[in-house]
Amino acid sequence: MSQQCSRRKTSQVRVGNVLIGGDAPVSIQTMTNTDTCDVEATVAQIMSAVATGADIVRVAVPGREAAAALCEIIPRASVPIVADVHFDYKLAIAAAQAGAHKLRINPGNIGGDDRLRAVADAAADHGIPIRVGINAGSLEKELLEKHGHPTALALVESALRNVERLRNMEFDDLIVSIKASEVATTVAANRAFAAQSDLPLHLGITEAGIGRSGIVHSAVGLGLLLAEGIGDTIRVSLTGDVSEEVLVGRDILLSLGLISGPRLVSCPTCGRCQVDLPALAQQVEQLLIGLEEPLVVAVMGCEVNGPGEAREADVGLAAGRDRVALFKHGEVVKTVEISQALDALRELIAEILADERS
Repeated sequence: MSQQCSRRKTSQVRVGNVLIGGDAPVSIQTMTNTDTCDVEATVAQIMSAVATGADIVRVAVPGREAAAALCEIIPRASVPIVADVHFDYKLAIAAAQAGAHKLRINPGNIGGDDRLRAVADAAADHGIPIRVGINAGSLEKELLEKHGHPTALALVESALRNVERLRNMEFDDLIVSIKASEVATTVAANRAFAAQSDLPLHLGITEAGIGRSGIVHSAVGLGLLLAEGIGDTIRVSLTGDVSEEVLVGRDILLSLGLISGPRLVSCPTCGRCQVDLPALAQQVEQLLIGLEEPLVVAVMGCEVNGPGEAREADVGLAAGRDRVALFKHGEVVKTVEISQALDALRELIAEILADERS
């Protein structure tokens, strides 16, 4: 595993059995996109997210029925569940009563101090934190008028103001998120807030997009901040499969040495490659899902850099026209037909993990 980034020192909060901030590792979150009232579909999606590495899962609570569904969802979830509430403060109270491990609210749309105090009291009564979520798309009207549009300074002012509101209510069990769809705005706002507060930060590029564009925006924005030690929990926001959000989040943290896990090294291919290496690499990638050991696996497609790169990995293969050479800790251990490559690599990975665990 690569050298870890020096982390910003923050206060620490507990979300169920997951610690955020302080010396806790950066955790990965996602959010279900099912109808929360559909308990079976929501639980199934939570389980899928957990299988790919989610530490915390958030669910939308748009109405009373959804809040009531939490009573069935939470006991069946193996990770902490965060209730995402907007506009109706009573739903936040109901979610706390249903067993939510954290409340995510935007104080700017939850109502006046009397309503915010009621939410803070409910969270305190149930021993759960509140995430103060500040989004460029829902900034307070007066701040928009003051700054002209959702600038980084406007977002930070909103965050500091709403944190102070809750602290004046004697509630300090807080996490803050400051998000925009623009990477530069998000990065600048989080840097500025981090310089003025020791509260833990939840990072994300909101409405990042779909597929490649969303992944790139998230990786650049989160990567810049995490490399500076800013950020205690992350959510990669992508349009589509929530499990993809988790996998991308893991890859971002892995690339910075912030978590342990397997890393796939594969060549980009060129005219010398004589096998369908992209398909083979995708199959190998699937083998690695769910593993936590810092295992480097190389999948190479030609004789130029392939053997050397494969030897530097913990385990790997270099493919020729009809056969594949398999390496383990730098030594060729066998050569097999291409059709047998995946099974042979799976066996080698199992051997290495068994040796390390014994």
